[in-house]
Amino acid sequence: MTWLTQGPDVRPAGGAAVDQILIATGGATLLTALLLVLGYGHRTGRIRLLSRLAGFAERRGIMGGLPGWAALPMALSFGSLVLALLGMYWDISLHITDGRDEGPLANIAHYPILFGLFGLFAAGTLAMVLPTERLPGSVRITRDWYAPTSGILLAAAGFYALLGFPLDDAWHRIFGQDVTLWGPTHLMLIGGAGLSLVALALMEREAKPANRTSGASGYFRRGLMMGGLLVGLSVFQAEWDFGVTQFRQVHQALLVAVAAGAALVAARLWMGRGGALVAVGFYVLLRGGVSLFVGPIIGELNAAIPLYVVEALCVELAALFLVRRPLAMGAVSGVLIGTAGFAGEYAWTQVAFKLPWTPDVVAEGVLMGVAGGVGGGVLGALLVLALRGELPRARKALFTGALVLVALGVTNGLVGTAPAGVRATVALEDVRDGTAQAVVRFDPPEIAADPAWVAVTGWQGGGLHVDHLRKQPDGSYWTTEPMPLHGNWKTLIRLHDGRAMLAVPIYMPADAALGLPELAPAEQFTREGQPEWQVLQRETKQDVPPWLWVSASLVVLACSVSLLVGLGWGAQRVNRLVSGEQPPRRAGHGATGLVQRPASA
Repeated sequence: MTWLTQGPDVRPAGGAAVDQILIATGGATLLTALLLVLGYGHRTGRIRLLSRLAGFAERRGIMGGLPGWAALPMALSFGSLVLALLGMYWDISLHITDGRDEGPLANIAHYPILFGLFGLFAAGTLAMVLPTERLPGSVRITRDWYAPTSGILLAAAGFYALLGFPLDDAWHRIFGQDVTLWGPTHLMLIGGAGLSLVALALMEREAKPANRTSGASGYFRRGLMMGGLLVGLSVFQAEWDFGVTQFRQVHQALLVAVAAGAALVAARLWMGRGGALVAVGFYVLLRGGVSLFVGPIIGELNAAIPLYVVEALCVELAALFLVRRPLAMGAVSGVLIGTAGFAGEYAWTQVAFKLPWTPDVVAEGVLMGVAGGVGGGVLGALLVLALRGELPRARKALFTGALVLVALGVTNGLVGTAPAGVRATVALEDVRDGTAQAVVRFDPPEIAADPAWVAVTGWQGGGLHVDHLRKQPDGSYWTTEPMPLHGNWKTLIRLHDGRAMLAVPIYMPADAALGLPELAPAEQFTREGQPEWQVLQRETKQDVPPWLWVSASLVVLACSVSLLVGLGWGAQRVNRLVSGEQPPRRAGHGATGLVQRPASA
């Protein structure tokens, strides 16, 4: 049997080449230097460019009505986030279809991500340097420089996301390429961008601490922010959107519920009646528009999107009875999201997703959905209470408890097993032009008696192939369309059942960078089942000590927790600013860190 083959893959499987690191570092240094010059020139009065731009942003567009120090950074942030979102989905599509990069600068999708995230960091920096007067609630940086709390948080979110790039290269050098969205450093890129919307919400409130209406532009702006928050939290689901998930389906149910709970509860409480539906409308425009651009327009893979319509209706329903009790509304909304919302997304996945949810996920999926919905709903309610200056005394316990609930759900969703002693016998049929149909029999047969799903996945060969195998009366499984077995395609059988996630490789190309030979199929062959992640992440180094991976993951976790704690700290400061609440004084310390309004204000 002859296959269509090509030379072994010689693309680097570790960190970037030194010349690319130098180019990227040089570019980042120049941009940072320019930002510092503009900031210093503005604060010393020698450069008026930022003042003019801030004044223009204050007078025009949806930022009208906000002071310039907030209007300009918010406008820059929105544009930067859309650019980064486009690049992110483009990049994920390229990795699914073509595999790893020739180098970080050889991937065109990296450029909008880099410029978008740098724009986010620059927006935060501008918010810190633009105010030349001491604003209420600002934080002292130097003797005569006080920066808005939200500006510090926005810069921190942007820096956290940008930090993911050099850490990602270091990660690849130590552990090899990790072609999964849920690589720790990849989560930094996504998390920093997504959580920046919280900083932007705090910025709008910090810029307008008085309780006055915002008008049509303010309503539009808040809808855009909450729709953007829903988009940002939904990016964590991108592997399911494309159909190359490396985790269990109940994990997707959890992530959908967390995003819906946090963003839609906050939208309804902050915007008023219909706010949750408005946020979903903005989400569909932003996220759906990116899918259309990356898919039909650019010609890459199209990614499905969760709808969130049922979840929005659940939030609006809960608000009819509990809108005056935000925390109770958040919790009840979470329960409805985890049940009725789960049912709505279940039906939608049957239509729109390559890997639709299956009946065996219902019981655990509802539990995960309720946990994620309640955790997200409480966090969304706490955010709006901070914006109103109405945070309860138990805010720290509620914030910590909601995060722990979500973290426990994520941990449960990530845990999988790979039963030993499973084999698959594959008989190829209708072999032609490097493709073939197949009949698959598992041993022991009971492993495939009633699985969640069995599918063939082929990727990184220039496209994506997902074929759900059809079970026959004799217990065997048949493909429904020819599978690719040539070139750079990586084709495998995948079986999911509860926590069991097994893979049987069918065809793997030679890889010179990894020192791996080609794994080609015979007309009939039997192969052992392997842990699915080992087959999907073929580039990952297998000889790295476990303690090193744990230590590196803990570093990333510490950075992530720091960002979350910082956002909580910022929400408390804005709450005090709006409510006039005095922060607790430490014994022996008179300074509070808050700058209060002058007595004449």
